[in-house]
Amino acid sequence: MAQMEIRLPKMGESVTEATITNWLKNIGDSVAMDEPLVEVATDKVDNELPSEAEGILVKIFFEKDQVAQVGDVIAIISTDGSLVSDAHTPSVDEIIQEIAPTVNHTAPTIIQAVSDGNGNKFYSPLVRSIAEKEGISNNELDTIPGTGQEGRVTKKDILDFVANRGNQTQTSVSSIPASPVTPTVPAVQVPAQAPATAIKEVVAIPSGNDEIIEMDRMRKLIADHMVMSKHTSPHVTSFVEADVTNIVKWREKIKDEFKRREGENITFTPIFMEAIAKAIKDFPMINVSVNGTQIIKKKDINLGMATALPSGNLIVPVIKNADRLNLTGLTKAVNQLARNARDNKLKPEDIQGGTYTVTNVGSFGNVMGTPIINQPQVAILALGAVRKMPAVIETPEGDFIGIRHKMFLSHSYDHRVVDGSLGGQFVRRVADYLESFDINREI
Repeated sequence: MAQMEIRLPKMGESVTEATITNWLKNIGDSVAMDEPLVEVATDKVDNELPSEAEGILVKIFFEKDQVAQVGDVIAIISTDGSLVSDAHTPSVDEIIQEIAPTVNHTAPTIIQAVSDGNGNKFYSPLVRSIAEKEGISNNELDTIPGTGQEGRVTKKDILDFVANRGNQTQTSVSSIPASPVTPTVPAVQVPAQAPATAIKEVVAIPSGNDEIIEMDRMRKLIADHMVMSKHTSPHVTSFVEADVTNIVKWREKIKDEFKRREGENITFTPIFMEAIAKAIKDFPMINVSVNGTQIIKKKDINLGMATALPSGNLIVPVIKNADRLNLTGLTKAVNQLARNARDNKLKPEDIQGGTYTVTNVGSFGNVMGTPIINQPQVAILALGAVRKMPAVIETPEGDFIGIRHKMFLSHSYDHRVVDGSLGGQFVRRVADYLESFDINREI
């Protein structure tokens, strides 16, 4: 029987796994080339995956709500129209039931993670990165029970291990246990590591009048991503106040004409994005990512804009090559991505490849904030509310008090690679571009 393996594709730079949310075809159904086969969800976006072959769906490896890693085989399609004729392949549950009578029931039974072919367990780059940052040795890593396909350790598994480290001991069973064997080689003495401080979640106990709301899938993923970011990067935040009076007056002057000509509303966001892209070109070491001890300097300037969804959740669509767009192009890109986010029409490519993120806390009336870095980036800028403020105005005739439009810029950055000098100079440069905006600019 000719078969085609359908694998979970790569869906973004930092996406390593996805949750199967719905199979659009059942076993035995005919499938056309590029016909939607399965719905999956990542911590970035929900998406339909098209079939890579024409034929009959003969096997599914992941059920609804199970997590698959990028590269995992999730289904098999028979391309010659024949059904499965192979002998029954036992499931993980059947294997456990088969070996259960021979296993000591006082210890948890865990299926050994998939091997790389050399007797070593396979771990995704994300899992290995977290292990390295948390000081988890290979021996400790091997004891973590995996909930992924074939026992693979997922991001959630290793974060749960970190949170409960030192409080539990896991027993791993890779096959039917054999009789103890006395080693013939003396054991290697490994220097003991100081135990990591266990981080325990505070238990909140509801009272009789409290309402309990279960987090939806997206909120759980956002929570995991935020905790991972704080674990990964030592956050520092610098604040700068910017006088944006010229921008406010200019926008008020041209917004009606712009609407008639372009059919779009021009907001402050694209103007701010333009200044940020210019500042990144001046300070390119803000536009980097970290991979272990390597710094990856990005050539493209792809600005993510954190966007609140009607559900209350958060997503970050990306303006690609923002430095190459004029103000009209930036306005159209910002508006279109915002509309698609609100209407749940974002595509996977719309949220991939971001190199720097901007979040507008001013849209909620906040004057400043301390945003969390969107990994694997190293910095994020929060835009505060634009407010009328009394200010000292210097003139050749002397100083006087006047009303100016001002806002705070809050710049959080990863202190592993961005020191206070770079982080502070960058946000100051953004403010300089905003304050020097030409009130007579043509558009």
